[in-house]
Amino acid sequence: MTSKLSKLITQSEIRNMSIECDRLNGINLSQGVCDFPLSDILKTGVNDAINRNYNHYTSFDGLAELRKSISKKAKIFNNIDTDFKKNILVTSGATAAFYSACISLMEPGDEVIVFQPYYGYHCSTLLAANLKPVFAKLNPPDWKFDIEDLCDLISKKTKGIIICTPSNPCGKVFTKDELDTLADFAIDHNLIIFTDEIYEYFTYDGNTHISPGSIKKIDDRVVTISGFSKTYSITGWRIGYLVCRNEEWVKAIGYVHDLIYVCAPAPLQLAVSRAIDLLDDKFYRDLCKAYSKKREIICSSLKKSGLTPYIPDGAYYVLFDASNISGASSKEKAMNLLKLTRIATVPGDSFFNDQAGHNLLRLCFAKTDSVLNEASNLITKL
Repeated sequence: MTSKLSKLITQSEIRNMSIECDRLNGINLSQGVCDFPLSDILKTGVNDAINRNYNHYTSFDGLAELRKSISKKAKIFNNIDTDFKKNILVTSGATAAFYSACISLMEPGDEVIVFQPYYGYHCSTLLAANLKPVFAKLNPPDWKFDIEDLCDLISKKTKGIIICTPSNPCGKVFTKDELDTLADFAIDHNLIIFTDEIYEYFTYDGNTHISPGSIKKIDDRVVTISGFSKTYSITGWRIGYLVCRNEEWVKAIGYVHDLIYVCAPAPLQLAVSRAIDLLDDKFYRDLCKAYSKKREIICSSLKKSGLTPYIPDGAYYVLFDASNISGASSKEKAMNLLKLTRIATVPGDSFFNDQAGHNLLRLCFAKTDSVLNEASNLITKL
């Protein structure tokens, strides 16, 4: 016998398609697992931390060394001023940061605006916290939103909005003008702004990542959430964090995180701190260049096969038109593509609350060039 709440939380299609892919010994372009090699700085950093006996509980807000590193990074890269003692919380991944923030800052039944296409874990997290996601459309091909649509969603229960930039799954990078519009909207309706900036270093074609928390008129209502899983290819380490100017919020969120997760792994925290401090700008520039090339490899093959991609401005996913693939639903299309090519993708319906994802599939290009070239060859033979 299980609870009513547990019945709202199902295994994500991302996980499901990974399982199906393993059964066929296929090429997994469904899950966002990066194949980039681990930096030696991180490898030696972990060993050093263990040898220095960083093997125990940390303080509830994380190692001071890592919070200091994040504070410097937030200032330089995100243009957010922080006090590492008051405004930063290290978490067990970005999802833990979001879940802890939802429980700490919201009441059961509160509503949070979510842009769709959305990342499914955002909605599942809201449901797990007894909150209600309400959906605002991002309209293809450039994924623009209509502020009037957002205004129509406002009710007495609307307490927050989440902005994922760069976006998973569509790769949208919110512009300064768009963020200013959303800032005014949040002020007008007294909303908390949650952000997901886990892909902040993955931007292409001259697009620039802007943190909503850097906008002064809303810096007291933004909970900036990010982490290092994607940037450093350490998805299994679970090192995330949040930045928030409201120190009372940080304390409240930290106490909830401490109750549920205790702390992120101490030696891994120290290794990440070292990486932040020692990896130079070239590392991040090379990262963007490499992923831009990967994006081109996969998008070119999709175009050749008549599977029109929505070229992403950021992150490392592509939504593409799967109308030419047989199937009565996006799940059937994904399964048929897997059978035809051994390539696992994610059904588009996983990212929408309506039928807009029916003819869409998502794939991840955070793979080695050899894997992407193999996948591209299979796609072009469709």
